[in-house]
Amino acid sequence: MELELRHLRLICAVADAGSVTKAAAALGLAQPALTTQLRRIEKILGGELFVRDRRGVRPTPLGDLVLARARVLMPAVSGLRDEAIGLLGAGEPARYRLGATNGPITGGLVQRLRDAHPEGGVSIHSTWSENEVVRMVLDGRLDYALVGACATAVPAAATGLEWRVISVDPVWVLLDERHPMAGRDEVGLADLAAEQWITAPGDGCFNDCFTAACLRAGFAPLMPYEMDAGGVFDLVTGGRAVALCQGTVRSVPGAVAVPLRGSPLSWRHLLGWDPAGPAAGHAAEVTRLAADAYRDIVRRRPRYAAWQAAHPEFGVAPQVTRSPHSH
Repeated sequence: MELELRHLRLICAVADAGSVTKAAAALGLAQPALTTQLRRIEKILGGELFVRDRRGVRPTPLGDLVLARARVLMPAVSGLRDEAIGLLGAGEPARYRLGATNGPITGGLVQRLRDAHPEGGVSIHSTWSENEVVRMVLDGRLDYALVGACATAVPAAATGLEWRVISVDPVWVLLDERHPMAGRDEVGLADLAAEQWITAPGDGCFNDCFTAACLRAGFAPLMPYEMDAGGVFDLVTGGRAVALCQGTVRSVPGAVAVPLRGSPLSWRHLLGWDPAGPAAGHAAEVTRLAADAYRDIVRRRPRYAAWQAAHPEFGVAPQVTRSPHSH
């Protein structure tokens, strides 16, 4: 294992936070995971970088040396990357390297970018982890992050990126079509208090927000299982669980998506980029195309489109303008 730029970022984060716990929160990592990474880095460098005391952590002499070098190297590498992109990119097509988590916008956005830029330069990296996507943008390996988040949160590792809210959707519940509440216009969270819940995996605060909403509704839920979409649909249509889903969820044979009364949970689609990087110059275009992709999804979900028309607080965020080519 060799020392990498991301290791230097981690060391600086710990030093800046003065605490492994605070640094883990800022980086979007669990504390044990950060501690393990720090030990591996110390093994590479041959000694301890930090010591603990009553006030948190402070650098050792070796830590001071590494931090001094890191604070010179990191801006230099970033500057080199930007200069190289500027040199090689002069007169060449822009790159659109998109990282995305599960969401309805991704496919439509990629297709719109490819239609607008047939000369190439469009690529996609898909993952369940929004923090992975964010770190790749921060490291210059991706240009844009298209992720989801509940409430007003942004990914924990998102410090340093600029964000636009593309759209906001309510969280609905996906039921087996034979479920006694599948035919209702809406259901309350408390109506499903005894159910086993499932949802797609993620490393944000959604499960905490879900638990808080259930407590406000008067019950403590069974914590959701996290699994891929195929597993979610199999458990729902088998009558063994109910799934939390976005209002834009596609139709699945044997399952019915039902609104939650009062929309106690919402889900926002966010686009992020490095404001100091070359992607910033094309961010307005990507934002408009993402909004167009979202509008197209809603048009293809007649039930959700009708619901959204009666709930104007949901849909495309106000600051996102319509593309001149949308219709």
